[in-house]
Amino acid sequence: MSKSCQILGTHLSFGNTVSHSHIRTRRRFLPNLHRKRYWAPSLQCHVTLMVSVKGMRTIDRRGIDAIVQELAARGEL
Repeated sequence: MSKSCQILGTHLSFGNTVSHSHIRTRRRFLPNLHRKRYWAPSLQCHVTLMVSVKGMRTIDRRGIDAIVQELAARGEL
C-alpha cells in the first residue's frame, strides 16, 4: 500500500540526516498516516480512509459528506 493520504495526497518525501560532523545520509520523511473509519450519513455506511492528521482536521472542518463526494468523483471510493 502506498504511503499517501487519500484526502490531501500527502506522500513520502526524502531528505538528509545531518550529523554533528556535517555528514549527510539519506532518510525518508513519512506522513503521519492513520487508518480511520468514518460514518457517512449520505451513504448510510462506514467509510475507511487512510488519512493524515491534517486530513482529519480537513474532514472535521469541511464534513465527511463533502469529502466522500470528492473521493467518489475522483473514483477513489
